[in-house]
This record gives sequence, structure tokens and C-alpha cells, in this order.
Amino acid sequence: MKNTTLTLLFLFIATNLSAQKFSSEEKKLIQSGDVKTMLKVIQITDEKELKILTSVSTDVDPKDALLPVLAERMFLSMRDPANPGIGIATPQVGINRNLFWVQRFDKVGEPFELYINPKITWRSALLRKGMEGCLSIPDISGEVLRNYTIQVAYLDKDGNFHEEIVEGFTAVVFQHEYDHLNGVLFTDRLKEQKALEFSEIDETVPLFVEKKLRKQ
Repeated sequence: MKNTTLTLLFLFIATNLSAQKFSSEEKKLIQSGDVKTMLKVIQITDEKELKILTSVSTDVDPKDALLPVLAERMFLSMRDPANPGIGIATPQVGINRNLFWVQRFDKVGEPFELYINPKITWRSALLRKGMEGCLSIPDISGEVLRNYTIQVAYLDKDGNFHEEIVEGFTAVVFQHEYDHLNGVLFTDRLKEQKALEFSEIDETVPLFVEKKLRKQ
């Protein structure tokens, strides 16, 4: 486990050293308002915005001076009183970079935390089914199957490396936002799971495992 953590740490160092600073277009968007102004949450109903939402994002330079501004404006967008959410990823505000906010329902006080260049490094075979929606997908919701437990690696807002196990509903939110960084929407997951077969663990709880095809 220790060797794995060290390998991940070295990988993160190498990745972050190669991460590019914000482009001039990204800087313009970030600086279109101050830290007290939310950014627009883009929608799948707009063709140009859909292209951003379905594109793969790249790592962000954790030392970029505009990162705190972007993070704060994203947070305000997520907590818009008119349509508050529990997570938001950078593509949802029009920037394809690896950054998102997630509410930690598994911690005291249920704080919102920022994740820089996050990676899911392991997923459990046990799945959890739950209702999901999205700030970028109006008027649609659905029951999505997600891994019940995941292992994650990321940098925090101060640039410190972390690796931890996340379970339950917080893991669901984390996976939802992580999908955004890879251009995957929860509606894509709904379509995918229709083609798969799952076994229910217990009728009293929404837990499942994927059925594997037997070798002939």
C-alpha cells in the first residue's frame, strides 16, 4: 500500500509539473467577474456548450494565480439559491480543466471541498443505485448505478497530496463530478447500464453487483 501511494505521489508530481497554465480564453472567462460573482452554468441544450460538456478535460496548474478565483466563482455557481447543487465540475462553467467541488456528507458538518486534478484509482465491485440529476441537464433525473466504494487521489486547495477511501453517497457525488472531467454525463451512464445485467444483493437495500458472463 505504501509503495502504491508513493507511486501515485510521484505520478501526481510529474503530472502537475506538466500541467499547463490557463489559456488566454480561459483567463478571460475566469476574470469576467470577481470572486463575489458566479459563473454561468452551461447547459446540454446549447450545441456549443454541449461540446464542452462532452470533451475530456486536462490537468490544471495547482499554482496558477487564477485558480482560487475560478474555484470561488464555481462555488457560488454551485450554491446559487435559485438552483443549489452538491457538486460542480469545471466543464460545467465552460472550462475543460480537472477541478471540482463536492459536498462531503461523510464528514462532520458536511463541508464542501475542492479537488484539484483528482483521480479515481480503484472502484469496488459493489454498486449502489440512486437518483441523480445535474445542474447542466435541466428537468431530467434517473437512477444511476455507481461503485459503492472508491479510492481517490487528489490535491487540495493548498496543493497538498491526498489519497483516501470514500464510500456511500459521497462516493456517488465524487463519481458524478469525475465523469464530467471525462466528458461523461449521468445520462450516458443511464444508457450504458441498460445494456448490462446486475444482481441485487438484498431487496431491502439498493446494492448490486454486475453479472459476469460465464465461460463456455
